Amino acid sequence: MSEVQYVKTVCRSCHGGCGVIAHVKAGKVVKVEGDPDSPISHGSLCTRGLAITQLAYHPNRILHPMKKTGGGWERISWDEALDTVAEKFREVRDRHGAESIMIGQGTGRDFESHFSRFGNMLGTPNMITAGHMCYLSRIAATLTTCGRHPAIDYANNPKCMIMWGCNPLWTNPDEYKGVSFWRAYEKGAKLIVIDPRKGFLAKRADVWLQLRPGTDAALALGFHHVIIEEELYDKDFVSNFVHGWEEFKDRVRNDYPLDRVSEITWVDPEQIREAARMYATTKPAGIHWGVPTEQTINCIDFTRTAVGLMAVTGNLDAPGGNVFHQPPGTRSIAEFSSHRSLSNEQRAKMLGGDRYRLATRMTIVTPKCAWDAILNEDPYPVKAGWLIGTNPVVSRANAREVYDALKKLDFLAVSDFFLTPTAELADIFFPAGTWLEQNHVADNWKFHGYVLARRKVVEIGECWQDHKIFMELGKRLGQRWWDTVEDALDWLLEPTGLTWEQFKEKGCLKGESKFYKYKEKGFSTPTRKVELLSTIIERWGADPLPKYTEIPESPVSQPELAKKYPYILNAGLRTPTFFHSANRQLPWLREIRPDPIVELHPETAGKHGISDRDWVSIESPRGRARLRAKLNNGIDPMVVVAEHGWWYPEIEAPDHGWDVSNINMLTDNSHESMDPLMGATNLRVLLCNISRYEDR
Repeated sequence: MSEVQYVKTVCRSCHGGCGVIAHVKAGKVVKVEGDPDSPISHGSLCTRGLAITQLAYHPNRILHPMKKTGGGWERISWDEALDTVAEKFREVRDRHGAESIMIGQGTGRDFESHFSRFGNMLGTPNMITAGHMCYLSRIAATLTTCGRHPAIDYANNPKCMIMWGCNPLWTNPDEYKGVSFWRAYEKGAKLIVIDPRKGFLAKRADVWLQLRPGTDAALALGFHHVIIEEELYDKDFVSNFVHGWEEFKDRVRNDYPLDRVSEITWVDPEQIREAARMYATTKPAGIHWGVPTEQTINCIDFTRTAVGLMAVTGNLDAPGGNVFHQPPGTRSIAEFSSHRSLSNEQRAKMLGGDRYRLATRMTIVTPKCAWDAILNEDPYPVKAGWLIGTNPVVSRANAREVYDALKKLDFLAVSDFFLTPTAELADIFFPAGTWLEQNHVADNWKFHGYVLARRKVVEIGECWQDHKIFMELGKRLGQRWWDTVEDALDWLLEPTGLTWEQFKEKGCLKGESKFYKYKEKGFSTPTRKVELLSTIIERWGADPLPKYTEIPESPVSQPELAKKYPYILNAGLRTPTFFHSANRQLPWLREIRPDPIVELHPETAGKHGISDRDWVSIESPRGRARLRAKLNNGIDPMVVVAEHGWWYPEIEAPDHGWDVSNINMLTDNSHESMDPLMGATNLRVLLCNISRYEDR
C-alpha cells in the first residue's frame, strides 16, 4: 500500500494565491487542504479550491488534443495539433496580416505573461482579455491618477473599511483573500457597505448604503461633497500632493450637492453624510472595491473618484489605508511580455485603439471591436483566433453576437479543460493542465507584494500547462522562447538570485513594506501628484475631471423603454461555488447551487404571480433567459439581481444549453453603452421585464 505524500502548492481555482497542501497517493491527488503557513490565505481554502480533485479527474475532462472533423471530434497528437494551428496562423498572417489573428483569455490562469509575449511576437495587436471591464480597468485608472494600484492594507489594522460592491469572503479577488478582511473586521474595524443588495456583509455593516445600481460614481462624488463642505480633508496632503484640487472642488460643489446625489443614487442624504464622515475621520481607513463599479459607463470615473477619496483623507500610501505594495524583485510581466517586439506599425492597427485610449495603454482590445471586425470586416477582417481559458459565448455581453462572430471565423483554436459551448465552435482543441499540473511563479502580476511557488503535483493524461502550450506553439511560429517552462521561470526569478528549483522550496517572496513613499519622490504621474484633474486624459481632449454619467439604459435615460421593461437588471450575482462560467460539471458544487438564481423582491414577485423557486423568464431588448426565483426583501422592488455564467454541461453537445439561462443573452455591448476611455462593457445595469416561465 503506497504512502501519502504531501506537496505544498498554490491554488488557482478562482483568483488564486491561496496556499494548498495536496495529498498524493499512487500518483493521484486524493485530497487538498489549506496550508496554514500561507502568508496569503493562512490555511483557509474556499469551495472551489477544495473541489479541484473533482475537476482534475472529471470523467468528461478532455485529456488529449483533438480536431474537428465531419464526423465530430477526433483524437490527435500534440504535434499534429500544434502544427495545424501554426500552419493556419501563418496562412492568415501571410494573406491578411497578423492583425487578422486575435487571441483571447478570460480571467487568466496565471499565464498573462506568456499570453502577451505570444501575441506580441506573433505580431497581432488584437489581444482580448476580461481586463476592459475587470481589474485592468482599475489598473489603467489608478496608473493615470496616482501612478500605481492602491490596495487596502488589511495587515496593518484599518479602523474603518468601505466594502464597495464586493464580497471578498465569496470572491477572494486578486490582491485580496476574504480571511484578511475578516480578521480586520473581527478586530473591531467599522464597516461601510455599499451594495444594492442586502447580503451577508450589509447585514453586519455599521452603515449600509443601498444605492441604485450603476450610480457608484455619483455616490463617491457625494462623499467628496461632504468632505469638502465640512473640511474633513487633509489640507497638507491636498496642498502638496493633489493636482487640480480647486477645479475638482468647484465641480463637486456645483454639480454634486447631496440632494442631487441622493436623487441619482436613491440613498438618503443623511446616510451619505454619515458614511463620508465615518470614512474621513476614522483613521486609518481603506476602500475595497469590486467589479460592479467597473462594469458600467462610469468605470474610469468611479475609480478615479475613489482614489481621490483615499488621497484627500490622507489614507493613500498610509499603513492601514490603501497602499502601494512593493514587488519582490522578480522580472515584471511587462519585461516578460516582450512588448517592444510588437512594432509601432502593428500597434497602430489595434482594434478600437483610437477610441478606447486607456485600453490601448493596457495593450488590450475591447471584445466588441473584435466581433465587429469578424462580422463586418470593419476596419479590416479578423479571420482566425485562439481562445485560452475563456468561454465568451457565456461570459461576454450580447452572447448571440459573440456566438455568431466565433462561428464565422475561418479557424478557431481553444485551450481548456472541457468542451464548453465556446470550445464546441473550435477546429482544434488543446487540453490544458489545471493548477495541480503546472510549475509557475504565481501572482507575479498582482499588487499585493508577493510571488508564490505553484509546484506541479501530478500529470494527468496528455494535458499541458498553458505556459508550455504558448511556448511550443510560439516556437513553431519562429518566436523566441526558452527550452522549458522551468528555464523561463529561472529567467523570471533571476533578479532575486534564486532559480526555480530554489524558489519552489522557499515557497514565496515578499517585497519590502514602505509607506509614505510620495514624501520622497512624489507619485508616478506627469505632475508627480495625485491627478484629480488628469493631464493624460486632458491631452486626449476628454473631460479631465471625474463626473457621473447617467446609465444609457435606465428608467432615467430611457423612460419610454422602461414602460415595456420596467425593472433594473443587475447581472453578475456571485456565488461561493462557481468561477464565472466554470465548475458546473462538479458534483459537490452543483449540489450546492443546482440551478441559476434570480433574486426578486417579494412585492415584485407577487405582481407577476411568481413564488419562491419558480422558473422566471427575464427579457431585455436583446434576448431572454430562464432562471429560478429566490425571494429577497433586501433589494429594491425595482431591481432584479441575476447570476451569470450559466450553461448546462449535461445537455447534449454541441449547444450545452448555452442560450437557456445565460444572462448575457440580455446584456448590451453597444459602443454607446461602454465607458468611453476603457470600453468597459455595461453588464450591471440595463432594463428588463419578468414573467413566470411557462413551458412553451
